[in-house]
This record gives sequence, structure tokens and C-alpha cells, in this order.
Amino acid sequence: MTEYGYFLSCEEFTPAELIDQARRAQEAGFTRLAISDHFHPWNDAQGNSAFVWSVIGALSQAVDLPVTTLVTCPTVRLHPAVTAQAAATSSVLLGGRFALGVGTGEALNEHIHADAWPSFDVRAEMLEEAVEAMRRLFTGEQVSHRGRHYTVDNARLYTTPDQPVPVYVSAFGPKAAELAGRIGDGFVTMTPDADLVAAFREHGGHGKKVLGGVKVCWSSNRDNAVELVHRLWPTELLPGELAQVLPTPAHFEQASQLVTREMVTDAVTCGDKAEEHVEAVSAYARAGFDEVYVGQIGPDQEVFFDAYRELVLPALRT
Repeated sequence: MTEYGYFLSCEEFTPAELIDQARRAQEAGFTRLAISDHFHPWNDAQGNSAFVWSVIGALSQAVDLPVTTLVTCPTVRLHPAVTAQAAATSSVLLGGRFALGVGTGEALNEHIHADAWPSFDVRAEMLEEAVEAMRRLFTGEQVSHRGRHYTVDNARLYTTPDQPVPVYVSAFGPKAAELAGRIGDGFVTMTPDADLVAAFREHGGHGKKVLGGVKVCWSSNRDNAVELVHRLWPTELLPGELAQVLPTPAHFEQASQLVTREMVTDAVTCGDKAEEHVEAVSAYARAGFDEVYVGQIGPDQEVFFDAYRELVLPALRT
């Protein structure tokens, strides 16, 4: 049966707001949390970008819900060994209720050391090697690794959970879905694409979890909600590989001029019609997703949680 969680956006909210949202999500009946991992927001209007591992530590003391990163890039900005230590500590703090969602990343976050931004094929190679190294480190044994992209020299994690941290691999196309099926404990994708889920299942993903996420804007004023989404999250509607290759928020702001309010109206669930929200979220369940994470855009968090507790979540669970 599909579980419904809340998506915490580090790009849009302060750490204190994220902790408050997590508490409200638990009270509203969401059963899980997901959290983004960014160095930069997608644009200046979003205005935040907290260090995700600090926020996860605070979440472990504030709520009892499982937490998954959607997603961390363990290949450029942070070395896989450092990511493994952060993930292992997070799992210990959360009593094993932590999963590491990983992906090949975006230049927006990973270029900050002035490293060259590799092609997708190279990034996929890097991710596969990183996952292998992290899994070895999660055992708590001493690890030395000399691969094509990474070196780990006599490293050992002394703080490790009782069970290895699950690693869920993000993908947005068939080639990446095949990689997720082969190396991941689960699959992350942000559209309710049954064909992509099938590709994951066919390449090693049978019996593994599929996770997705959707942003909405619950508001009594639909026009205002569309305006808010258009200002804060037009980046969700950029075509092709722009989200992976543009290096700064300023570049995303320039590209977002391609996104119209009409595009937002067609693509993002805005307003206060519960049946529209139910349909947007249940599409993931119909496509075979095990976990779906809903994020509310904008400051109207209290009214969102009230509506989902009273109207949307009960309908999704019938």
C-alpha cells in the first residue's frame, strides 16, 4: 500500500521552518519525510539552502518519522566517504529510519569547487563507484578503494547503524532507470511514469521500493497560487537537461523566462479543490509507487496541513 509523506524543501524554507513543517506533517497524518539537498536554491526568490545534514540531525530530535534525502549527489561536492559518514550518523540518530536517495546531481550544486561538470555517462559511472564505496563503508569495516574516480584510504566508520543504509537511486530517463535497477535498493523519480517504473523493475528492480514527489499549492485563491508557483518554482517546468547543466541561480532565472503562467496552470495543482489534489497524488499510486512525498509551495503551510489532514489524506487511503 502506498505511503504518503511530506517533502521538505531546503531551497525555500529556513531550518526552523523545516522543523516546524515536519512536526505539522506528523500531526496531519503524513507517515514519512523527504528532504532536498542543495548548495544553492534554484533561484534567488526561493532564498534558502541549508546544509541538509544539520537539518536531518535536528529532525531526528523533533519527530519520529523516517527521513529520506531526495536526493543527495555523493560524487563531486562531497566525497563518497564523507557522504557515507553523514548518512550513517543520520541513520543512527533516526534509529535506522533513514534512507539515502542519491543521484548524478546538477551543476548548480556541484560546480562550486570549480570542477568540470562531466557528461551524464561519466556522472553515472561516478555514481555507481560512489555507491559501491559507501556500501562498503556502511559495514563498519576498514575500507581501501582505488577506482577510476575515487580513492578511499584505510577509512572506517565507527558510528554505523545496525542495518546498512538503504540507497535509492534517482532517474529521469530509461538509461538511468536501468542503472537504478542494477545498483539501487530503490528508485526515485518525480513523475508518475509507469513505463519508467517498468524499466526499473525489468533491470533488477523487482521487489524494490519506488519513490516519487509532487509539489502543490493549496490556496483559496487559485490565481494567487499560480502566481506564487510561477515566481518560486518555474524551474520545475524547464525542458530537457537544463536543470542538470545550468550552473547558477541567475542562469535558472534567465531560463525560467520560457515558463509561462499558463504552463504552471496546466502542470501544477493549485487551489483548494480537494479532488484535484487527490488526483495529482494518486496518479503515483496508480503508476506503482510505494512512497509519494507532497510539498506545499509558499507560506500557507497551516492551511495546507489542515486540508490534507481533513480532506486529502483520508481520500487517498480509502
